[in-house]
Amino acid sequence: MKSRLEKRLKYLYTGESFALILFIPLSFLINYTYPALHLYSLLSFWISFFLLEFILIQGTYYWHSKWKCLITENTSITPIKTVRLLGKLKTINVGIIIFSIILFVIDVLLHYPSLPISGLLISGFIFIFAILEFINYFYIQLSYDNLSDIRYLMKTMKFKPSSLSKDFKRVGLKE
Repeated sequence: MKSRLEKRLKYLYTGESFALILFIPLSFLINYTYPALHLYSLLSFWISFFLLEFILIQGTYYWHSKWKCLITENTSITPIKTVRLLGKLKTINVGIIIFSIILFVIDVLLHYPSLPISGLLISGFIFIFAILEFINYFYIQLSYDNLSDIRYLMKTMKFKPSSLSKDFKRVGLKE
């Protein structure tokens, strides 16, 4: 059982790390290949991209912390220090989300009438993806990528609370 959990936690933190690193050259490649998108000139792109990367860093930290605790202390209980830090970062995330919406409005005002719609749509997609990652980490598990999770979903027909959400309750932080 411990070995399976160890592999699962390692898979989760390395997957988040891989995405975190991969998105940087991918954004450069898209901007370079499709200059008409004007991605790098859009404030909404930069804040959405930052938000996504920031949340992926938090996810990497969370899963690595659980994995390290399992390896060193033989328990999968998340350290209170980690949970409290992520509780503070959750508030910062909400601030960045609100700021992102403001920057989307500013982009529309700055670039109208020659607004690069395709670039704005890509920025919007990144923003929505970041919001879904935020929800997946801090509220409700949206990712069901193993048989156990899929069985739970099929049996109960409802989403699970996220692991971090359970940790917040355990240490007495508001959800």
